[in-house]
Amino acid sequence: MARLPRLTVPGYPHHVIQRGNNRQPMVMDDTDRDVLLDVLSDNARKQHVAINAYVLMDNHFHLLLTPDTTEGVPLMMQAVGRSYVRYFNDRHRRTGTLWEGRYKSTLIQTERYLLACMVYLDLNPVRAGLVSEPRQHAWSSHRHFTGQTQDKRVTPHPMYWALGNTPFAREAAYTEMVRMGLDTPSQRAITDATLRGWALGDVGFMAELQKKTTRRISPSPRGRPVSKPVAER
Repeated sequence: MARLPRLTVPGYPHHVIQRGNNRQPMVMDDTDRDVLLDVLSDNARKQHVAINAYVLMDNHFHLLLTPDTTEGVPLMMQAVGRSYVRYFNDRHRRTGTLWEGRYKSTLIQTERYLLACMVYLDLNPVRAGLVSEPRQHAWSSHRHFTGQTQDKRVTPHPMYWALGNTPFAREAAYTEMVRMGLDTPSQRAITDATLRGWALGDVGFMAELQKKTTRRISPSPRGRPVSKPVAER
């Protein structure tokens, strides 16, 4: 079965996951983490892609990206792969691939899923058992959105700005969202859509999005089509 082309549409948020090959670490220490985040930030800027949120784990990372062009995300990720893998192999005296194949991605409905996806990213280290609270994980954008640090790599999405009229109001509102967490259906929907490469949104959103791309944005219905009954003569 032929591999589907990337689903990227300018102006929409995209959730991206890249894993280390065979689930092996792609960072060994804080130096690697800083370099990887800088490479991501530099290439996002070059390709006119906003990094709305991120979380960096030892063997994978998640990004929430909004590109200005159709090619922005693919070109950014291609450049990151070349630059960071070369750095990592040189520094750690290794050869070969670092990534587990192509990155995974999904395009999401802004109003329904953007803030939920940010919470999903922030809770990733908690789900993995690395920390008990998101603020304990230094390698994500969570601290930026809750007022603990200033992260120049991050471009807050307008949906975040709409959480309040002041920085304190926005930070408090977002902190409460993370504290409340995600329900299981939302968490599963974000995971499944990203791993399978389908868009994520309600029926109306999906219908409008499909008009903007020739690429299928959702899986075809399973089973054989139901035949219409033939009228008796």
